[in-house]
Amino acid sequence: MAAHRKPKQRPYTGPAARTAATLAFAGAATAAVLPGPAHADPQRTPAQVKAEVDRLYHDAEVATEQYNGAKEKAAAAEDAVDTLRDEAARRTERLNASRDALGSFAAAQYRTGGLGTSVQLALSSDPDQYLERASYVDRIGDRQAAALNKVRRQVARIATLRSQAKGELAALAARRAELKKHKATITAKLADAQRLLDRLSPPERTAYENSDHGSADGARADRSTARGSVRAPNARAAEAVAFAYGALGRPYVWGATGPSSFDCSGLTQAAWRSAGVSLPRTTYTQINAGRRVSRSELAPGDLVFFYSGISHVGLYIGNGQMIHAPRPGAPVRIAPVNHMPFAGATRVA
Repeated sequence: MAAHRKPKQRPYTGPAARTAATLAFAGAATAAVLPGPAHADPQRTPAQVKAEVDRLYHDAEVATEQYNGAKEKAAAAEDAVDTLRDEAARRTERLNASRDALGSFAAAQYRTGGLGTSVQLALSSDPDQYLERASYVDRIGDRQAAALNKVRRQVARIATLRSQAKGELAALAARRAELKKHKATITAKLADAQRLLDRLSPPERTAYENSDHGSADGARADRSTARGSVRAPNARAAEAVAFAYGALGRPYVWGATGPSSFDCSGLTQAAWRSAGVSLPRTTYTQINAGRRVSRSELAPGDLVFFYSGISHVGLYIGNGQMIHAPRPGAPVRIAPVNHMPFAGATRVA
C-alpha cells in the first residue's frame, strides 16, 4: 500500500519559494485593480463637484492676486532699471565731454610746459608779459584740477548706477520667475475646475452658474432699475458705483483691469480710477487704501472683502448688495454681500 500513496508535497524553498510568492502577489494585485462593483470609485454628486470647483476657483483667485502683486512689483523694477540706464547714459555723455575738455587742458600744458618757470622768466624779453601769461597758466591748472575731480566723481557715480541697475535686474528676474509660478498655478487650477464642470449635465451646469457668486440675472439687470435706493455718500463714490453698473456683464479674466474684462480687484481699481482715485492693484493692498468701516456702516462705493486671506473684493452698492467680478465663466454681476465669508470693508473717499 505504501507504493500507492500519493507523494507528500514539500514546501517551496529558495528560488522556488520566491517565485511562488511573486506570482501570488501579482495575482492579488491584478485582482485588486480589476473593475467591479466592489472597487468602483463612487461618482461625485453635483454638490460635491460644486464644492470642489469652488475650492479650485478660490485657490486660483488667491494665486491671481499674488500674480497681480508680482506683476506690479515687476513693472516697478522694470521702470527702475530703465531710469537707472537712462541716467547712466546721460552721465556717460557728460563724462565723455569732461574727458574731452581734460584732454584739451593736457595738450595745452604739454605745448607750454617744456621749460621751467624760472628759465622762461629769464629768457623772456618782456617779464611783465610773461608774468601775466604765467598767472593765466596757473588758472588753467586750477581749472584742470577741477575738471579732473569732476571726471573722478562722474566715474564713481556711473559705477554706482551700474551696480544699482544690476541689483534691479536681479529683482526683476525674481519677479518674472514669481509671475511664471503664479501663472502656472492659476492655469492648472482653472483647468482642473473645467474638467470637473464638464462632468455635469447641462441642467446641473446651469444650476451651478446661477448659484455661484450671484445669479446670471444680476449681470443682465436693467441699469435703471437695478440701482438701489441708498445714495452714495459723495460724488466720487457715486462715480465709482456708476462705473461698476456700467461693467455689468463684462467677462471675468484673471489679471485684467478693463475696460472690456476684469478680475475682482481689477474691477474695483478701474471703478475708483474713473472717479479720479488711484487704488493699489491687489485685494490685500486695497483693504488698506482707506478707512476701515464695519459691516453695519457700509455705504455705496465701499470696498467689501472676503475670505481670511483677503482674496476677493467687490464694490458695495447698497441694500446688502455688491457688484463684483466672480470668476472665469461668471461675468461681472450683482450679488449679496453675505454670499461669501465677509472679511472687512474699506471706505476709499
